[in-house]
Amino acid sequence: MNRHDPALDENPVARRMRRALGACFTTPGSVKRGALTAVLVLAACARTSTTSTSSTVASPAVTLAATDAPAPPPARWVGLLGEYGDGAAWRIVAEQDGKLRLVDTALRVTPLTERTASEFVTDSGGIAVRFTRDADGRASEMQLGEARLPRNDIEPRPGTNQLRVTPVKPVDSLRAEALAASPPEEAGPFTPNDLVELVRLDPTIKLEIRYATTNNFLGSRFYDEPRAFLQRPAAEAVVRAHRALRKQGFGLLIHDAYRPWYVTKMFWDATPPDKQWLVADPAQGSRHNRGAAVDLTLYDLARGRPVEMPSTYDESTDRAYADYPGGTTRQRWYRAVLRRAMEAEGFRVNVHEWWHFDYSTWRSYAITNVPFDRIAR
Repeated sequence: MNRHDPALDENPVARRMRRALGACFTTPGSVKRGALTAVLVLAACARTSTTSTSSTVASPAVTLAATDAPAPPPARWVGLLGEYGDGAAWRIVAEQDGKLRLVDTALRVTPLTERTASEFVTDSGGIAVRFTRDADGRASEMQLGEARLPRNDIEPRPGTNQLRVTPVKPVDSLRAEALAASPPEEAGPFTPNDLVELVRLDPTIKLEIRYATTNNFLGSRFYDEPRAFLQRPAAEAVVRAHRALRKQGFGLLIHDAYRPWYVTKMFWDATPPDKQWLVADPAQGSRHNRGAAVDLTLYDLARGRPVEMPSTYDESTDRAYADYPGGTTRQRWYRAVLRRAMEAEGFRVNVHEWWHFDYSTWRSYAITNVPFDRIAR
């Protein structure tokens, strides 16, 4: 899945702020700029002063050193992290630098001091914050002063790593129709296709091609083979990023790369109309169709396993936003390491999806509809 391609649309956190605060912000554009200025600090794990109980986050220049990842939060806090309430009462509970913090609709950050495993107080305001937990230790409600804020169940179910959308039509029935259709006509000229297979350039790049399995947002298999291709300049840039990340003990794990146009059409035709904002319109095509976009994450070289990011892959929630302020310091640090490595090699992150990166020259390639088995090995 990829949300529609315009990368400068208003982000989900800003949209929630605008709905909640109304006249406090004059235009969606001003909300977006204000949100980004505030949220980038948490996203990049900046260290800021916490002397006041509630403060609007600033946006200093941030650089990441090749160092060990921040420590994870105490296990007793994990079940408290998430989103609560709605409207002006909406809050994110996040961990930053070993403390729990509340983030509100204006992106103000309020540090909390722990009293017991489920009871906290704002650092200097003295407002009580109490969590109600279920049998598994996961919070179902937060009481902030006198206000009771129910937890928003936006994450995948425990034990799963994929949110699902129910297809409006059986995917298999859509395949023949999509294969018989033609991509939109485009005015060239275009750079000739030179799709290369990533693992043939560097076999230490790992693959987890979700669309070659049923573990994806539509629960159906779209690719016949778990392979990943990119236009040669983009592929070589991914390899350079992968090799640079070795210095920090990471490698790249690919979820998707070049995607034949007919698959984009299958996504569109299978997705309910009210959720089609999640996928690219086949009438416009996707940057994946051009072989110049890649979905990926980090894996730990020592363990050989993916790291934990603020959201799961292909997640259609606020948590997927590239600068979402929730989660843990460690998760946001991993996300920033990935982004820095990719941007250093000419990619740009999609603001809606921390895992999706577009190569700088994507516009120079035409929409392509060649199935994997017809790409020369």
